[in-house]
Amino acid sequence: MLNVIRIHSENPQQRLIKQVVEVLEKGRVIAYPTDSGYALGCTLGKKRAMEKIRIIRKLSKHHHFTLMLKDLSHVGEYAKFNNSAFRLMKKILPGAYTFILEGTREIPNRLLHEKRKTIGIRISNHPIVRAILDELSEPMMSVSLVVKGYEFYNYNDIQAVLNNSISLVIDAGHCPPKPTTVIDLSGDEILILRKGAGNIDLIN
Repeated sequence: MLNVIRIHSENPQQRLIKQVVEVLEKGRVIAYPTDSGYALGCTLGKKRAMEKIRIIRKLSKHHHFTLMLKDLSHVGEYAKFNNSAFRLMKKILPGAYTFILEGTREIPNRLLHEKRKTIGIRISNHPIVRAILDELSEPMMSVSLVVKGYEFYNYNDIQAVLNNSISLVIDAGHCPPKPTTVIDLSGDEILILRKGAGNIDLIN
């Protein structure tokens, strides 16, 4: 039976957040709410958990995993960027954006795009995400929860589809899927790869 933890979406209870972190630190996969819908997550160093996410999502080696970070001060540990890229991220984060950046040597090759050696970076504005990352000693690896033929708006939707595939789901009420705006900063130009929940009018 899938473990469900009910957490307040705006004022996350600290004791419950600690329970979530304990599950992550054991190398398990969780489903959790973000400002762009539900996502699957595990801690950065857990290879088996990453492979489980690949299987659930049926991901190819070319799919960008997203590194979910607590704040902008940690981005430089995992990704390379120039001054203009940093200014843009500082201007619009936290928020519903995914940035594609060149990965540093701190990132295991299995997490990078096979050919481009890039990785997605996110700094979410969702209180639960921020509370989890405040407790974790490392970032989360994350992908949007997308399964063909299904839509996930709450924990019941997830329970019905992924009951035996993951260890825990956070119930934080209604959480509609709204894809992030994806911005590629790995080259010399700013490229908007996908228009989503993040306001592109702020990108100039």
